[in-house]
Amino acid sequence: MGMGNAPVIILREGTKREKGKDAQMNNISAAVAISGAVKSSLGPRGMDKMLVDSMGDVIITNDGVTILKEMDVQHPAAKMLVEVAKTQDAEVGDGTTTSVVLAGELLKKATDLIDANVHPTIIAKGYRMANEKAQEILEKIAMKVSIDDTKTLKLIAETAMISKQVNQSKELFADIVVDAVKTIADKKGKGYDIDLKNITTVKKAGANMEETEIIKGLVIDKEPVQLNMEKVVKKAKIALIDSAFEVKKTEIDAKIQINDPAQLSAFVKEEENMLKRMVDKVVASGANVVFCQKGIDDPAQHMFTKAGIYACRRVKKSDMERLAKSTGANIINNISDLEKTDLGYADCVELKKVGEEQMTFISGLKDPKTVTILVRGGTNHVADEVERSLVDAWSVVKVAIEDGKMVTGGGSTAMEIAMQLRDYAQSVGGREQIAIEAFASAMEVIPSTLAENAGQDPINILIEMRKQHKGKKLYAGFNPYTGKVEDMKKLNVIEPYRIGTQAINSATDAAVMILRIDDVIAAATHSGPGPQDMPDMNDMM
Repeated sequence: MGMGNAPVIILREGTKREKGKDAQMNNISAAVAISGAVKSSLGPRGMDKMLVDSMGDVIITNDGVTILKEMDVQHPAAKMLVEVAKTQDAEVGDGTTTSVVLAGELLKKATDLIDANVHPTIIAKGYRMANEKAQEILEKIAMKVSIDDTKTLKLIAETAMISKQVNQSKELFADIVVDAVKTIADKKGKGYDIDLKNITTVKKAGANMEETEIIKGLVIDKEPVQLNMEKVVKKAKIALIDSAFEVKKTEIDAKIQINDPAQLSAFVKEEENMLKRMVDKVVASGANVVFCQKGIDDPAQHMFTKAGIYACRRVKKSDMERLAKSTGANIINNISDLEKTDLGYADCVELKKVGEEQMTFISGLKDPKTVTILVRGGTNHVADEVERSLVDAWSVVKVAIEDGKMVTGGGSTAMEIAMQLRDYAQSVGGREQIAIEAFASAMEVIPSTLAENAGQDPINILIEMRKQHKGKKLYAGFNPYTGKVEDMKKLNVIEPYRIGTQAINSATDAAVMILRIDDVIAAATHSGPGPQDMPDMNDMM
């Protein structure tokens, strides 16, 4: 109110504002609802989600980040949890559901503390201290792994795929994944530089997923412009052309008047000569394979066939760039500039039939640090899910090699952190102690959810796990297949160290950020939804 009791208006008309405890609780409810939406998909016994977009396209998956990306989330606090999943996916490639479930549980525990009149800044401070300690504990209990330990790397890949549809053939896929990552790994100093862009997938439905294969080279989804061209070219000298083998059209409207047949014949002949000069330039360079990013006219196609040159047209720019990197060829914009030194090399360029389609396989490359995975599946949906699973698996193998560390899964690491955090809390004292204890309890949501999704009593499982961890059994975790608490190290349930560090870090950051908000001011909008239009997140729980 103003000094003359007149209201002072500082916000535009229609602006919505929530503040104080209401704002905090609404934000927490929205974030917890997002966590609840993916919770049932955690672990090997987790359920899949069917997602149908506005175009009617269907995705069936239990991959946390895929589910959240496809959900049309509008609440700003809920969007922050979606960002947690995206960050986890970008940094590690797996553990997205874990990070979101953990963030939701941290906020749920914070609600109890806020109700008990613990100030959100105290909770935030306690959570920060707990996060720091949790990272120390993770570092201490992590085990070493190296790029030479193929057996362990395969186990890490298998653990990433254990909750996916590919679980039944996880050994086969683990072989492919580890082979692919080790092929592209480049030693830099004491570590390795692994650029996952050097692994490409080509999906083709119509076969069992077990027919998925790794090709040490490239597969281009193109066939030669004429089917009577050579099907196999050994010792291929490859030209990459970013220019059309076509007669150039004028940029302005032009009219040519021809008065007699001789002139017409001369005109057509000159057009052919123009194309012939282009093809002759390729022949003179010594190339026997041409990949062209633009079109190739019919007469030029015929000339390439006669010259015994394997030619593909309208090759994607991304494929041209991969070909250049892998074969050592230069991409030429002007055909007249093509020289022998611009050619790349591959031992073999071959046309192969995959399903009902013909594709070009390039193998024996100059730079072997490029692989292609030919992903198969009974339907497009299955092939899509196989691809998502493989991407997760090679991402975790990559970070395991880069960090050289791993921890055990099955909720064993989360439980060990929870146990040690409780001891740490007692040494801290004050109100922060309560927040650290709440953080420790939140960590137990991982084994608890694994047990719940496997149809077991989570309380009994937690009691048994606490008992075993108290008895110094660091690797005691939940086995969803037997419903018992067992040694995860002996069961080879292993995951990269970075899954844990990143999940705990990003979950803590999101929880603290949401807790510190006590005022939500939403601008008026005519096209987008305002707070009054926000979905009732409780319906999602």
